Amino acid sequence: MASRKSDREGDARAVARLAVRLTPRGGHDRVDGWARDEAGRAFLKVRVAAPPIDGQANAALVRLIAKALRRPAGAVRIAVGETARLKQLTIDGVSQAEVAAAFGVAP
Repeated sequence: MASRKSDREGDARAVARLAVRLTPRGGHDRVDGWARDEAGRAFLKVRVAAPPIDGQANAALVRLIAKALRRPAGAVRIAVGETARLKQLTIDGVSQAEVAAAFGVAP
């Protein structure tokens, strides 16, 4: 799920929200596509090689999402779920269209 504050793609004021289910120690860093939880909410499945120790997996997630969206890592923040598997990310300077282009359209 992604939303935006501005309709203009690439607008520096745009802020996307992205629900992610993170799998640490997943072998290597990759995005596995979209899925839905029991309530029908869409989330992006992501795995990283880093362990969930001292924020290593979260840092790897932030780097992976930033790279996929061609944004600096500082533009990606974990807004909710720092210690949970399901997280809400906030990404500055990215529109919903850019999220869809990078990861596909959420189901």
